[in-house]
Amino acid sequence: MTRAEIAKAKSLEAWSAGQPQVAIHVEHFLHAGLYTRSVLVPKGVMITGALVKIPTLLIAQGHALVYVGRDTIELAGYNVIRSEPGRKQAFVALSDLHLTMVFASAAASVEEAEAEFTDEVALLQTRGLLLGEDRKCLE
Repeated sequence: MTRAEIAKAKSLEAWSAGQPQVAIHVEHFLHAGLYTRSVLVPKGVMITGALVKIPTLLIAQGHALVYVGRDTIELAGYNVIRSEPGRKQAFVALSDLHLTMVFASAAASVEEAEAEFTDEVALLQTRGLLLGEDRKCLE
């Protein structure tokens, strides 16, 4: 993504911060040299992701619109996507949407792995960003 495309995603993120928030549960762990981070985005919910600085695999199951830079694409069914570094995506779940990000890591903790994939760790729901009574997911 270009700087302008990332800025557009950040503008969407700023706008969404003023909307009602939905808590998104994150399951993440290290196993066999892989960091895995999974979320379930309920139908009708939009999330924006942290700026990812490394290549990852993204597994998506469900139906969604995804802002990927110059395009917004539609995903349906089961998708395994090779995702490049330097991306900040937005997802609108048209059905319940399962997302799992995976990457090889030598991190000793999930906190180290989070810092490995993004410099925006303070925005991650697992770091406890609270907006009102709900947490905002920026995965």
